[in-house]
Amino acid sequence: MKIIKTKFKGLLIYDKDSYSDNRGYFRELYLQKHFKIKFPFFAMSFSKKNVLRGLHLQLKRPQAKLITVLSGKMYDVCVDCRKNSKTFGKYFSILLSEKKNKSLLIPAGFAHGFYALEDNTILLYQCSKYRHAKSETGILWKDKDLGIKWPVKKLVISKKDKINMSFKDFKKLI
Repeated sequence: MKIIKTKFKGLLIYDKDSYSDNRGYFRELYLQKHFKIKFPFFAMSFSKKNVLRGLHLQLKRPQAKLITVLSGKMYDVCVDCRKNSKTFGKYFSILLSEKKNKSLLIPAGFAHGFYALEDNTILLYQCSKYRHAKSETGILWKDKDLGIKWPVKKLVISKKDKINMSFKDFKKLI
């Protein structure tokens, strides 16, 4: 396993080993020895092509997340919402797919979202804290201040995500 640093403190890409033969492949998804964080909560999502989810985060109980695509392909985006961070308000994006076999470690305090580029995109979330619905919030995916360059062709999005707050309004909460 190769660990790749980004310009964002704590945001890491894990390029994992894969063992293939004529039967298929075997992959190690997670080795605790590579992480200081424990992940007591696992979740998954299934998305059709053109589904956009996000940008989501928890305010009171922020979660670190390890994101792994089990099937399909997606454009993944993380926004640094850590008030005292040098990269506050900046975003990181990456293509993640079953074929590339990479995972992304997103530190607590980041908003997260993605756009499914293929049907049957299945995402595994390993979270450092349990879901806390009362502190869940969202930032508008197309916020002008963030300037995220999404590869959106068609768009399937929830009513909730359509009305997420602006980054400017989010900054007033923290």
